[in-house]
Amino acid sequence: MPPLAALAFTEDRRRSTGESHQALCTLLGESGQALPIPAARHPEQAQLETAVFLACCKIGGLSEHPLGIVRVRPKEDQLTIRVVNEPYVVHYWAEFLLPRLSSEDALDPRDQVGGVAGLRFRREGSQICLHRPGMPARIMLTGFNPWWWQRIVDRLTADYDLLQSEPDWTPVERAAYAATAASSFEPASLFSPLLRRIRATAGPGSINSTDAWSAIGGNFRLETTDGPPCPDLIRLLGNGPTGLGWEVDDKSCTCLCDHTHTAVGCNIDFREPATGRFVYYSNTKWGRTLDDRRRQTISEMNRAAFT
Repeated sequence: MPPLAALAFTEDRRRSTGESHQALCTLLGESGQALPIPAARHPEQAQLETAVFLACCKIGGLSEHPLGIVRVRPKEDQLTIRVVNEPYVVHYWAEFLLPRLSSEDALDPRDQVGGVAGLRFRREGSQICLHRPGMPARIMLTGFNPWWWQRIVDRLTADYDLLQSEPDWTPVERAAYAATAASSFEPASLFSPLLRRIRATAGPGSINSTDAWSAIGGNFRLETTDGPPCPDLIRLLGNGPTGLGWEVDDKSCTCLCDHTHTAVGCNIDFREPATGRFVYYSNTKWGRTLDDRRRQTISEMNRAAFT
């Protein structure tokens, strides 16, 4: 295959996942089509990815990488995530993901467990494997010293009632998981593919943050603080060759992509054809930069990650 053609066939996947062209070349066949992004084959894999994505959306952002994710490597039976090589990012991931008892008096079992119910971890070489006991689902974390993870977990154990020491699910975790699976607020068909394309939500600036949450009527909100140009996002999440097939129902745009408005920010109402649900996207365009004050904040957070 000619080199320029190969570049074109990996372009949208590279933009959506952060993978390199060299790594993707081995997956190219002779089909003459764009390289697809595989979906999670097993429902439990998609559900784990959804739970991790929504938990990590709380992180915010002081990095150019949304959710601290530099790159994802999607396969049908697992997802590998390379995170920023900064202790404070690893600390945030551990703090927001690892399950702990939060409120035994809550009526809803989902409010009794913080983090991702049933999540456990183990070290596999230089990676941290996130899994749920007895379930065919794995997320591999890489890009940082794995000893950082254990040091941070040891610190968190002193502050929280972490459930990591339990080899199997606890009853309260099973109840929380069952309640989540039975609800419509965390659809794996929506958020697992979005995590596998998380780099599509990154803009060209030095700081990016992506968030998602439930909206009225069974719909959802997706927000970036400094996201990409609207045409790029529409192609990567819409009907592009590696997209999700989301349709644009309405749009107001200030990124000079096709017209201008006096309002600040961009808004796109996506519709997911399979379910009819809407994803209301906003790019708030904060225009943040990695200035000296933010660099100082990162240095302080890195020092505090282990203490």
